[in-house]
Amino acid sequence: MDNSITLKIKRLDKSVELPQYAYRGDAGLDLRASEPVSLKPFERKLVSTGLAIEIPDGYAGFVQPRSGLAIKKGLSLVNTPGLIDAHYRGELKIILINLDAHKTIELEAGERIAQLVIQKVALVDLVEVEELSETDRGESGFGSSGVK
Repeated sequence: MDNSITLKIKRLDKSVELPQYAYRGDAGLDLRASEPVSLKPFERKLVSTGLAIEIPDGYAGFVQPRSGLAIKKGLSLVNTPGLIDAHYRGELKIILINLDAHKTIELEAGERIAQLVIQKVALVDLVEVEELSETDRGESGFGSSGVK
């Protein structure tokens, strides 16, 4: 079954590498910083990738942290996952945050900083109603299913 799509990509900075999968079958394309970054403890910064993409209609991009940088350095994304709508054509920028309480994170230009996952998304037609159907869960929310 072929579930691939074509993703048009434009290098805004000719020195940056195009995103790629680290391994065959991976879900996330590695995104790289196009500039050096220094993040003090709990500091956040908007980091350029030097890339713009054209996501097809019916799809969206989700930018997520890299697990290795999260565990080794405490690097994450402020708004994870970051959402890229299909009609956005500007530069991909990533809001990084240093969650380490003691160490500054130094990143070099070209370093892999996040992952981009492209997913199919449904377009929703809203129908306002007076009542919603009943379920076993009902209005039970936060923590209602227990911890075990």
